Amino acid sequence: MRNQLEKGSKKLLNAWAFYDWANSVYSLVIASAVFPIFYGALFKKSGAETVEIFGGVIRSTPLISYTTAAAFLLVAFLSPLLSGIADYAGNKKNFMKFFCYLGALSCIGLYWFNLEHIYSSLLFYFFGLVGFWGSLVFYNSYLPDVAHKEQQDAISAKGYSLGYIGSVVLLIFNLAMVMFPSLFGFDISISEYLLANGSEAEILEALQTAKNAASFEAMKISFITVGVWWVAFSQYSFYHLPKGNINKNKITKDVLFNGFKELKTVYHSLTQNLKLKRFLLAFFVYSMAVQTVMLVATYFGEQEIAWGDDDAKTLGLIVSILIIQVIAILGAFLTSRSSRRFGNINTLIVINVIWVVLCVAAFFITEPIQFYATAGFVGLVMGGIQSLSRSTYSKFLPETNDTTSYFSFYDVAEKIGIVIGMLLYGFIDQITGSMRNSILFLVIFFIAGVILLLRVPKK
Repeated sequence: MRNQLEKGSKKLLNAWAFYDWANSVYSLVIASAVFPIFYGALFKKSGAETVEIFGGVIRSTPLISYTTAAAFLLVAFLSPLLSGIADYAGNKKNFMKFFCYLGALSCIGLYWFNLEHIYSSLLFYFFGLVGFWGSLVFYNSYLPDVAHKEQQDAISAKGYSLGYIGSVVLLIFNLAMVMFPSLFGFDISISEYLLANGSEAEILEALQTAKNAASFEAMKISFITVGVWWVAFSQYSFYHLPKGNINKNKITKDVLFNGFKELKTVYHSLTQNLKLKRFLLAFFVYSMAVQTVMLVATYFGEQEIAWGDDDAKTLGLIVSILIIQVIAILGAFLTSRSSRRFGNINTLIVINVIWVVLCVAAFFITEPIQFYATAGFVGLVMGGIQSLSRSTYSKFLPETNDTTSYFSFYDVAEKIGIVIGMLLYGFIDQITGSMRNSILFLVIFFIAGVILLLRVPKK
């Protein structure tokens, strides 16, 4: 029987952080980069701006916003249900595996995403998102189990950094496929008759059409690469992570809603921990805006920026995402160092102020160079605010063995915030016809986050 690695050991910490390398390809390729471009190209290819669903007609961007909100709502409901069972049975690794495989297989299913089968297509997108965020509930809850308090800021930042590096590696490969499909065996040939009899303009147009079709197919193949990468690289983490507190308890009907009872217990415990209570409220508010921006940034760039032609748009959007990811690596470590010098709360306040400036700036940008610059600043604060929020919450927890319930509460707060954020974003986009107004509206949440963080007790 394999010996369990000791808490705080370098090998265990690396195994935990490596899951970020495995699963972050979803958040980059599917949530941020290739799928939003594919989604926009799909509507353009069909010559439609709207789609008929559930007896009504809706624009493309509100549709994906509402679908995203629905998925997060399900995750918010499932998290306490499953974490309660995991705590009782001591098998949270199995739940983490289940959501990992659900998400990975759903990513592969996105290969068949089309407007003719919109319901099944949206289900693949829906369950990909559920799988990714569902696995993170259990992944995050491992942090205080594998790392001592003084290690948590650094290993949390390392996890995000590994995620950024791994996802960039796969995205560069996918970008090469999309931009140079012929090098990867995709057919971009045109008929010999057209070559012999067509005018130069007709031949060039046909070649461009063939290349666009090949690039479109390459985007679909990239969804398969995400699923395979996610499953393959997660095995290292699954091999070394502990199963949890091993119990011999059987799952009964009484256990099913144990997680909700634990959430209630956690909620009541906040009255004895004012620092944790006020931090959670601040996190709920600013995370609502952060996650919404991250989920819609590429859709914003796809529709609101004057790229020129389709090739320039595809390249520009993916380069923007790469800029965010690369700078986010630096941002995560700078944030970790800043927190050691100035304190976690003070650092988070400064980051929220920067987010306010970025949202206001986004309302006015129209040119690619402006979008690139904004992307750079987003990367600087994106990784930092996520890793520091996670480790700050972990450090504020009371002494307890029941870390899953506390992190379930954290994740439920985050997911409900995302549901509210995406619904508001989609609603404003739908009624005004512009995502710029939605982005500007998010400033309110960052300002509120700053005010709430100022109320967190220093001692």
